[in-house]
Amino acid sequence: MTKKILLALGITSMTLTAAACNTVRGAGSDLQSAANTVDDAT
Repeated sequence: MTKKILLALGITSMTLTAAACNTVRGAGSDLQSAANTVDDAT
């Protein structure tokens, strides 16, 4: 029973970590795109 709980917690934490990385990467891309737009406008 304990192994099943630990396995579920491990899978959940890995999933959340992967989702957070994708979110941060997406935010970085958005900021870079905005910076490029400002550079092109000036």
